Amino acid sequence: MQPLSLCFLAGVGLLAAACDAPPAEAPRPVQLPPVPAGELRSPEAFASIRDDGARAATIFLEASKVLLHPRCVNCHPHDGIPRQGDVGERHSPPVERGPADRGFAAMECTSCHQAQNLDFARVPGAPGWHLAPAEMAWLGRSPAAICAQIKDPARNGKKTLAQIVEHSAHDELVAWGWAPGHGRTKAPGSQAAFGALIDAWVKAGAACPPEESRP
Repeated sequence: MQPLSLCFLAGVGLLAAACDAPPAEAPRPVQLPPVPAGELRSPEAFASIRDDGARAATIFLEASKVLLHPRCVNCHPHDGIPRQGDVGERHSPPVERGPADRGFAAMECTSCHQAQNLDFARVPGAPGWHLAPAEMAWLGRSPAAICAQIKDPARNGKKTLAQIVEHSAHDELVAWGWAPGHGRTKAPGSQAAFGALIDAWVKAGAACPPEESRP
């Protein structure tokens, strides 16, 4: 029998050591700075996430605190019936989307909803009050599904990502979410903070979070 070579013995030793070694630790999730309830983290809070895709997806989850808030999803129904309140009750009196997302004749949105809140009548209002188009339904959908819709020109009103940023940061109807009137819960943060997150998401590549992710 030929003697075993030192190289072979060394290889066996390394294999045994590798087998006995503890398993490598999984990468630890990034710890984001805490944020008070009802507020949004700024884009700078995600700077420690080096991978652009992971950073974009995490930023979008933060922005989805607004997108999933009743002030937004109540006007993005999947069945053409607007919701109201903080628990998504069906609109009272009963109304429906109509052919142009503004209700039917004699029951159009602007029959009641003016260009500003009417607090004495408890009726919310903002310029151009209407439901989001049917292809932009968000009610009951995940952040991942909403993200895919926002990026798709066929489902976002034919907007570019730059136009999505502009819409998020400056649209007057979107702004109503932070000044809803009559004791309604406002959306988290501010429109400026929300717009900054959407802008940072786009600049990082606009990746979407995994389906199971929640803010």
